[in-house]
Formats: sequence, structure tokens, C-alpha cells
Amino acid sequence: MRLKLFDLLLLALVPLCSTAQSGDAVKVDMPDYSAYILTPKPAPTPRINSARIFGVRPGSPVLYTIAASGERPMRFEADNMPEGITLDAETGIITGRLSERGEYCITLRAVNSLGVDQRDLRIVVGDRIALTPPMGWNSWNCWGNSVSQEKVLASARAMVDKRLVDFGWSYINIDDGWQGRREGDDRHIEPNRKFPDMKALSDEIHAMGLKFGIYSGPWIGTYAGHVGTQCDNADGTYDWIEQGICNENYKYVTAEDPTGNKVRKEHYRHGRYSFAEVDARTWADWGVDYLKYDWKPNDYYYTKEMADALHATGRDIVYSLSNSAPFADAQHWASLAECWRTTGDIRDNWASISKIGFEAQYRWAAFNSPGHWADADMLVVGMVGWGPNLHPTKLTPDEQFTHITLWTLLASPMLIGGDMSQLDDFTLSLLCNCEVNDVLQDPLGVRATPYYMGDDYVTYVKNLEDGSLAVGMFNRSEKPMKIGIVPRSLGLWSERITVRDLWRQADVAEVGCTDRFEQTVAPHGVVFVRLSPGNTHARTY
Repeated sequence: MRLKLFDLLLLALVPLCSTAQSGDAVKVDMPDYSAYILTPKPAPTPRINSARIFGVRPGSPVLYTIAASGERPMRFEADNMPEGITLDAETGIITGRLSERGEYCITLRAVNSLGVDQRDLRIVVGDRIALTPPMGWNSWNCWGNSVSQEKVLASARAMVDKRLVDFGWSYINIDDGWQGRREGDDRHIEPNRKFPDMKALSDEIHAMGLKFGIYSGPWIGTYAGHVGTQCDNADGTYDWIEQGICNENYKYVTAEDPTGNKVRKEHYRHGRYSFAEVDARTWADWGVDYLKYDWKPNDYYYTKEMADALHATGRDIVYSLSNSAPFADAQHWASLAECWRTTGDIRDNWASISKIGFEAQYRWAAFNSPGHWADADMLVVGMVGWGPNLHPTKLTPDEQFTHITLWTLLASPMLIGGDMSQLDDFTLSLLCNCEVNDVLQDPLGVRATPYYMGDDYVTYVKNLEDGSLAVGMFNRSEKPMKIGIVPRSLGLWSERITVRDLWRQADVAEVGCTDRFEQTVAPHGVVFVRLSPGNTHARTY
């Protein structure tokens, strides 16, 4: 990593970047951070990058895309495929249904003119899904309430065109701002005019091998002033809509506040009538794969109500609670939901990611496991803005390395918050490092814990399925600092330990288990390494 002085000089140039007016938004170019790229370019030979384990409930639809980098065209093959699912050899998309509980071990292969790569996949048919942390995109941190079907579809296409899909990124999630009125005899929720055909949107996203997510909450109104799953009226009508205190998309606004920036707090409450069951059925009919359910404080009753409604649909929908889940009920979030937000909203500054990553996460480690993920909130890299006017993230390059490394070690869900169409080479290098992503998607599914935590530096250690250790050495101070580790102190006993820099994808040292490995870490930066091999399983004398 380079010294933060250079980062600050580059950031100082951001206001000088060219701008252009585009519709209702001002386009600002990303600064050139190409000098900070550490991730090597992907090899032209095939490399399978998708998760090694996948969970599905009996009878639920299967959608698993083999993520593989390398030159196209590429052909995909699989051995030992169980009856009920099929592989599209051209796209690498596995679909179908599995009715019998159990574990199916499949060998996947990706083949192009330059070579072949293979990886084993365990499909576990049981009660748990999301056996590795979800990876995808969410609309809020860039588009806010200005989200639209066109923008969401463009984001999905960008995920494919920019080849993030080759590195395991799969979810395309709409946040707040899509909701319209309740219609029909069952008073189901309809989208507003910004989303003319939600089922068609879902189908197109699925055809790309991606998954589709949506947003709601158990209040009568959401944070952005749209309809929630609760209502005061049995017929599903909302007073502010019936009285015309809304815009053309049924968002609560007033004459004094025509943009709806100051949403009436009276809507932040539960109503007399719940439409959770009918909403869950509607989302399942659309093909939704992920629900962000947002209110505060999260409580057991409304969490379980929606969990039961989602399960009743017969479709696997990742259930993600938001926000600031109370720690006292951690066992309930881990049993009822696949993901739960541990914090309020993240912001693109050092104070925010530092507080979240170093002060608000380690206490949740005991509750993280495959299918159950404490969520540190969305990624603030690339172009963000929470509305139509976007800006480059205010995090320096070193702080962005820290951000991604922290979330990886913490086994947090990873949802890109920036504008997918404006991902620059540096941001792509952060998101498309196959060795870093392998640590995030490790099947063991444990959350890193702080091996050392001080005011100036922190060392996080994450156990991996093969016995090796992923170690992040973080400099929280304003000056370069030497930080080191001794493998024996972490419990490694092999005579020789290979130290691999995961961002550079290169072995940087070979040390004895009692030797100290040490590197200079930039201010607000990190050195991220993997120590291998793990301890032997053979009998010793």
C-alpha cells in the first residue's frame, strides 16, 4: 500500500474532475487511482471463482451460476449432477429443483481454448440457504429514492458486461422507492410507475444468471415515505395517499416539502393490519430472491411474522433484517433470518467504516455461521450519492482496501453501493480479486476475530476450511507503522509457513513458525495475507 499522503493529493484533485449534466443528475468522473491497483489482471485461462457450497430448500427453484474468469468463449461441464437440475453448457447456469434432502457433491469444469479448471461444489438440500455471504448490488447508496426499473436493469447488465459475474457477484437488489398502492381483491402491493413490469424485470435479471432482490418494512410507511407491509385500514388504503399527500409515485410529500425529504415520522410505526403474507406471495410470484426488511428496533414478533410468510411461499428468499439489530436478541436473528444489519447506515468516510469495522462487529462472531450472517452494511466504493447526484467515494485508496478487507474477514454480506455503470478499473480491482473473494466465500463460514486490538492498529484472524489462516493487519493511525505476526502465536506449528499477499496474489515470504513476519502498513491501510499450510492431520511421533 502507498502512503496516505499520495491518497490525499489525489483526493484533493476530485473537485477538479470534469463534470457533465446528464438528465436530472450531474456526472462527475472518478479520479484516476490506477497507480494503486494491486490485483493482477485475470489470466486468460479458466479459473472457477464461484462458491464451493450452495444451499437450497427441498423443492425450491435452484439458480446457481458458475462464476469463471478467462477468455471467452467458454464451455461448462459438470460430473455427478443429481436428477432434477441441469447445467447450461454455454452460460454455466444451473437450474431445476431438488426434492430429496441431502448433500450432493458435483465436480464443475470451465473449458476454453487455453485450458481447463475444475472446482468441487457441494449442494446442500436442507433448511438453510445463503451458506456463504451474499454478494451483489443494492440501489440505495447511489440512487436513493430516484431508483427506477431502467436503472436497476442497467446495473444488472453492467454486472455482466464488466464481468463481476465472473467473480461471484450475483444479487441485484432494489432498495426503497419502488412501492405503489395496494390493488386487487387481496390488496397486494403493486409497484409505482417507475417500475412498469416487475415480473419482466425479474425474468430478465434471472436470464443473466443473476438474482433479484427487493425492499420493504413492517411499518405503515418506509423510511423514504412509501407503503410498508402494515396498514391502519383493513382495505389496504393509506390515508396520506387517499388525501393526495403524495407524489405521482405515492411517496409521502407535502406542499412545504415537495421532494419528501422530511418524511413524516408518524409513519414510522406498525399498523393495525398486516399484509405480510400477501406481500410475500406477490414477491415470490415476481421471482424475488432477496428481501431487505427495514425498521428500528428490529423485534421478534415482526421478524418471525415475515420469516413465516416467506417460508410459506415455497421459494428460497434470503431474509435480510435492517437496521441496528439489538444484540440482546442475537440468537433470534440467527435463527429467523439469513442476514441482519448490525449498524445504522454506513457513510463514505473513514470515521464510519472504522467505527463499524473495528468497534461494532467482533461481538457478533459467535452468531455467524453458514446461512447466518451479521451484516456490516453496504459497500461505499465507486460512485455513491444517495440520489441522482453522485460523487466519487470519499475514502482514500488505502481506506478502500481496508473497507473491503474488513468486510471480507468479517464474512459480512457484500452489496456494492455504487453506480455499476461507472465502475473504474481501481474499484473493479477491489471487487474482482478471486483470492480475496475466496476468503469471503470460504465454506467454513466463520467471522474473523480481533487477535490484537489497540488504538493504533488491529490484527484480525479468520480460520479457513483448509486449516490455513487469513490475517488482516490494519493501521488505524495517521502514520506508517510496522505491524507483524508470529505464526506460532496463532497456533500454527508447521516448520515452514508460506505468507501470501492476497491483494497482490503473490507469495511474499516463507517463515518458520517462530519467526516474525512484519511489514510497513500505510496510514488507514492494511496488509492482508494468508498463512498456510494449516497444522497437519497426520500422526506425529
